Amino acid sequence: MFNQRKSRSVAAILAFSGTLTISGLHKFYLGQPLWGLLYVLLSWTPIPKVASAIEGVWYLAQDEEAFDRNFNLGKSAMKNSQYASNQIGTVAEALRELESLRQDGLISEYEFEQKRRQLLDHIS
Repeated sequence: MFNQRKSRSVAAILAFSGTLTISGLHKFYLGQPLWGLLYVLLSWTPIPKVASAIEGVWYLAQDEEAFDRNFNLGKSAMKNSQYASNQIGTVAEALRELESLRQDGLISEYEFEQKRRQLLDHIS
């Protein structure tokens, strides 16, 4: 859960639900367990409920890019997808060039295989 991309709407829903039920669930979702625990420990006071409501509004007031910067290590879903696509295209082109060098006899089969594995390791 901590490595997955966090959704702004799910975080807001969990924050708003904290005004009615257990406060702090949104903090656990966003990978901030210490804050979540503090909200739970203070749940007998109105402080976490008010803070949850304010944070719910804050999450909704942010655009996706700002939310990603704050809670997804700056990685948006679209940027990750575009980056992966560009990376695969670059590696594919390098593999074509490498194959051409092997066919022309400029590199050995062993060198080709080593470089091919290095390039494929960059994708994963």
